[in-house]
Amino acid sequence: MDNKFDTAKFVDNIINKAIAKENQRLYQKEYREKNKQKAKEYQKEYKKINKNKLKQYYKVYQKQYREKNKDKLKEQKKEYHQTPEYKKLSRISGWKKQGIITNDYDALYDHYLKTSYCDFCKIELTYDKKRTATTKCLDHDHSITDRPNFRNILCHSCNTKRR
Repeated sequence: MDNKFDTAKFVDNIINKAIAKENQRLYQKEYREKNKQKAKEYQKEYKKINKNKLKQYYKVYQKQYREKNKDKLKEQKKEYHQTPEYKKLSRISGWKKQGIITNDYDALYDHYLKTSYCDFCKIELTYDKKRTATTKCLDHDHSITDRPNFRNILCHSCNTKRR
């Protein structure tokens, strides 16, 4: 038995496979570029037909992901809650729940941030987790009107007296 190994043939075979694989990759890339619309329509139709199946799959997948990455997600949530974006959205959401009406919540929020002293008694305002007499409050009238009902930014003490 002749156990000679043909190295040249072996290398040629590897090179030919690599070239074929690269050609296939280029062909697929070109095909995807030419048929973007067709692919979008196919995906849309597939999602329509398999809506319940996909929902169930994603429900299970998301649950598994949340369980597997519980600590990571908790840390991300904690970090996000420290961002100015979250603080702004949270504050504005709270105002809306309280029924505070205005045409421009962004401008109101900017004014709220810039205000350092009570508009009524001129005491320096604080922002504390627990409510104190000097905690910054957004004062508004409680009558239901078509106009914005924001009045002033006051300390908690003046806000409770003014109701």
